[in-house]
Amino acid sequence: MNLPAAPAIPSRSVLLPAEAGGQIEVLVDEAASDKAKDAAADAAAPPAAAPAIVLLPSSLRDARDLAPLALCLVAAGFRVLRPQPRGMGRSSAPPANMTLHHLAADVAQTITSLGSGRAIVAGHAFGHFVARVADLDHAALVRGVVVMAAAARSFPPGLAQALETAADAAQPRPARLAALQHAFFAPGNDPSPWLDGWRPQWREVYRQASATPPKPSWWLHSNAPILDLQGDCDPWRPAATRNELQAVLGEQVSVACIAKASHALPHERPAAAAEAITAWAATLPV
Repeated sequence: MNLPAAPAIPSRSVLLPAEAGGQIEVLVDEAASDKAKDAAADAAAPPAAAPAIVLLPSSLRDARDLAPLALCLVAAGFRVLRPQPRGMGRSSAPPANMTLHHLAADVAQTITSLGSGRAIVAGHAFGHFVARVADLDHAALVRGVVVMAAAARSFPPGLAQALETAADAAQPRPARLAALQHAFFAPGNDPSPWLDGWRPQWREVYRQASATPPKPSWWLHSNAPILDLQGDCDPWRPAATRNELQAVLGEQVSVACIAKASHALPHERPAAAAEAITAWAATLPV
């Protein structure tokens, strides 16, 4: 499948009330025809002619990372919704004692308000924690789940430390680039764009949030079909673990591997990632 070129269209920003208080900023990417329909519709409940997909970013990074993938998915016929994580963009700060349930509720609000009540939810790295819990907590809203560059249940030592180095602006630039190249980018792919965009001030808040609910409660169960989308050079997902999720959930899980990609897969290979997602989405019930 060859997708059309991604159109150069600007996102629009929508503010939604959050169930836990405050607001969620959602970046909406869509074809020009859908924008015109929305302009003539009730802004609180715009029609979504195109199928919706929610994109969730990785740990300590915001939804703008996923713009290249969003544009490729718009070109493939999707309306793309990118809720900003709590504390990022114009989204409110994390609520007290935030959990994955809170973040999943933000996804549900996004789908209900902007996705015509049903959407695919695609989470990059940490974002897949949120996507999986959204599927468990709000099954009627989730058409399918894409886990992008999800770490193996047991991954090699040193990667968490590389993440901390990469996110720490106080570290020397060469050390940060080396950490990014090791833990996030495939050989030959430029890691320098990811020197910026980190939010290390929220590290402990999101780390604590990730513990509730406990991982076995969502990793071992799913209501919706899952696409396990991996980079073939991702050290967080060694080749021996390619099928570990499929081994647990069986035919509910489809596995796809993107060449020349690592843990920053949606940034490194957005067109290839969109092509894989689009092909898989075509197999889902409406």
